[in-house]
Amino acid sequence: MKGRTFKNYYFLGIGGIGMSALARYFKSEGFNVAGYDRSSSKVTDDLQAEGISVVFDETIEAIPETFRNPEDTLIVITPAIPEDHPQNIYFRQTGFSMQKRAEVLGSITRKGRAICIAGTHGKTTTSTITAHLLYNSKLSCNAFLGGIANNYNSNLLLSTNSDWVVVEADEYDRSFHQLTPTMAVITSVEADHLDIYETEEAFRRSFEHFASLIRPGGVLVLRRGIEIHPELQDGVKVYSYSMNEGGDFHAEHIHTQNGEIHFDFVTPKGRIEKLRLGSPVLINVENSVAAMTLAWLCGASDEEIRSGIASFSGIYRRFNTVYQSAQVVYMDDYAHHPSELRASISSIRNLYPKRKITGIFQPHLYTRTRDFADEFARALSELDETILLDIYPAREKPIENVSSELILKDVKSKNKSLCSMENLLTLLEKKELDVVVTFGAGNIDRMVPKIRDFLKKKYGSAN
Repeated sequence: MKGRTFKNYYFLGIGGIGMSALARYFKSEGFNVAGYDRSSSKVTDDLQAEGISVVFDETIEAIPETFRNPEDTLIVITPAIPEDHPQNIYFRQTGFSMQKRAEVLGSITRKGRAICIAGTHGKTTTSTITAHLLYNSKLSCNAFLGGIANNYNSNLLLSTNSDWVVVEADEYDRSFHQLTPTMAVITSVEADHLDIYETEEAFRRSFEHFASLIRPGGVLVLRRGIEIHPELQDGVKVYSYSMNEGGDFHAEHIHTQNGEIHFDFVTPKGRIEKLRLGSPVLINVENSVAAMTLAWLCGASDEEIRSGIASFSGIYRRFNTVYQSAQVVYMDDYAHHPSELRASISSIRNLYPKRKITGIFQPHLYTRTRDFADEFARALSELDETILLDIYPAREKPIENVSSELILKDVKSKNKSLCSMENLLTLLEKKELDVVVTFGAGNIDRMVPKIRDFLKKKYGSAN
């Protein structure tokens, strides 16, 4: 990287899903790896179990001695770390080489053939299914994922005999402009991150620029209906896909049978019939079509695609069933954008059409809450009962007059309330529960095992 050779890699924000994949990668390559994060999580617990040192103290003194030499240590930083963070200041002022996560990922992926999946929503599931399909085919692959794949309990896949690299392409802070795809999918260009882009038009243009980075002779796969007009390099082929709205690649004969989802996958040259979706959630049919499109274009066989899609077991915090008894079902989902919420709630309705659904939502970011309060309220109005937690700020400072109340006041259902994380279990104790779902991208995941244990105690062991 930039002509320098480093022995040590220190990650500021190592608990982030993208950062942790890079940390695992450099550990696997034999480098010394450590990092800082604000608080412990499942990700940091797993990193520590794998032999990676994680500190939760932001002081300079907490930095391990091995990582204090600017000559042989690269600092990898995420945008979530503020400028005035003590360790950030120390590394900048002491002359350390520092790179953003996206820069480091871009350097790694340029060594192979990168398959980059971008979009406002759907990119984590699509990239993980793509990686699973390729990894279990004759092609194999490496993968840097934006979620923990249940099949591998990891967000990193490594192969010694493949130069394919599957990457989740993050639009935040224009990170995906650091990538050089051989193949790319764009799942959605619905506006988000307006704190960075300011306008929907600027957001859309960022995806056009991403598409323009595809290597000559490469492939762009667009969700049908997406209106972007990138200046593509020579020989880049463009394909369309959808769930069941036509396009070069799509699904047909989608039906549910004994709790399983089956469908046909239609390609420009035929179809793969009677596929069974291993993660039986309706919103995953479209994600699977995009992933199978990439695998098919790469050269995976029909039977490899068939077996791979059937054996995919989902992603941690992506529509996971956490607890299920005769009385109560508890699910957890990462949905944090209005479109994701709508899709997730619709899928839950499809699974449990006659049951009462209680949703617990933690808004993520003050700016996103401000920009999409109306859309969030409309999505949450499809629940029978809504419980809103306080906004998770992540990298942001509070904004005056922006709180969860901004969403709650426009939720149409009568059963709605605000609650702190600390009082959530006390509130649930007072309710008659049927189907319960937690939504959000903040630290609501720390409540998942507590809610599960509460339900076990109240309703008995899970089925």
